[in-house]
Amino acid sequence: MAPRGGGQTYGFPIYCASWLPLAHILKPSAHDAAEPDAPSPAPPPRPMVTLGGGGGEGNSGVPNALVVAAVDPATAGAPPALSPEPVFRLQTGQQVPYRMSVHPRGDGVVCAFPNGCRLLRWELPEGDDPHRLELRSDEEALVTLSDVGLQLAVSFSEAGSLLATGGEDGHLRVFRWPTMETIVEEPDTKTSVKDLSFSSDERFLAVNRSSGPSKVWDLGSAEAVANLPREAGEIFGFCRFLNKPDNSQILFVTAMQGDYGKIISWNTTTTWTRIGSKKITREAISAFAVSPDGTLLAFGTIEGSISVLGSRDMRVLVKVKKAHLGIVTTLAFSQDSRTLLSTSFDSTARLTSTAPPKSVSLWSMILAIILAILVYYYMQHKEDLLAMLPK
Repeated sequence: MAPRGGGQTYGFPIYCASWLPLAHILKPSAHDAAEPDAPSPAPPPRPMVTLGGGGGEGNSGVPNALVVAAVDPATAGAPPALSPEPVFRLQTGQQVPYRMSVHPRGDGVVCAFPNGCRLLRWELPEGDDPHRLELRSDEEALVTLSDVGLQLAVSFSEAGSLLATGGEDGHLRVFRWPTMETIVEEPDTKTSVKDLSFSSDERFLAVNRSSGPSKVWDLGSAEAVANLPREAGEIFGFCRFLNKPDNSQILFVTAMQGDYGKIISWNTTTTWTRIGSKKITREAISAFAVSPDGTLLAFGTIEGSISVLGSRDMRVLVKVKKAHLGIVTTLAFSQDSRTLLSTSFDSTARLTSTAPPKSVSLWSMILAIILAILVYYYMQHKEDLLAMLPK
């Protein structure tokens, strides 16, 4: 299938994706830094993402794989886009990568497969390309999670010292990383974990389940400190903490209520008060993200559309209808918040600039109107004006 509108395809439905923290993965060697007569250093690496998905079990002919892809720089008239040739591809056999979380300090990638989780470590193979990356499964790591079944939510904390997983079977687990010491464990056979999110200071963990309120855990005391209630008809979906410029935080939760998708916000003080709610779409929300700089929100829908909103007023800044032909499965902002990565069941991954389209200035509009009036006047009085010219 051909790429759609700036998207790139890698031959399999994409379920999960993330940007890579290359500054922590591609570390310059001490030998190169110590050589004063060494040739000029290699150019900085292009941004990279990792993508996971596939056709699942059976003989569908669609592979299950993890792919590392680089971003081709913008060219004249064309925005940045994912390279059609991946940096690395790892076939995962009969196991489809369903969820992933990339460690923010370069420890690897935790992938959720149907039977449990695996840790894949970064490797830097020798060769002429100093920016080549590969992934290798660490069979001795994550023994605790190797046979826990499908995890619908997997997330490292911002500093990388905590790991949380939430299972299809309803089991919530929070560990210290990398020791895998258990901090929180909550079995719940009645509901599945839909999503979870750490606060940036690693103090709180928000958890959304397939039914019921959104629960907030205090990770210092390992106790639940808030149950955020739903209003009539609301079904909670995704949850994300956002850092404000004053270092306070807001918790955003998506919800469906009747025919509308909405975003709800709570403060994170001891009261956990609902402070805002706005209907944003009439399509079911299938993906949600918050930008690292805290200024933007993004959501994707089951109809394949994506939108970028301002986090203060939830005003739509960028909207791409039918960005994908299928359900949007993942959204992720780049580290500088300037680019949004979106993926879909239609096997495409797309990069979208988060900068709103340049609007025409008021003075430009006035000038165009005046020019149009002058042209109209000239056409209506052309003969009279020509008669006034000296002969």
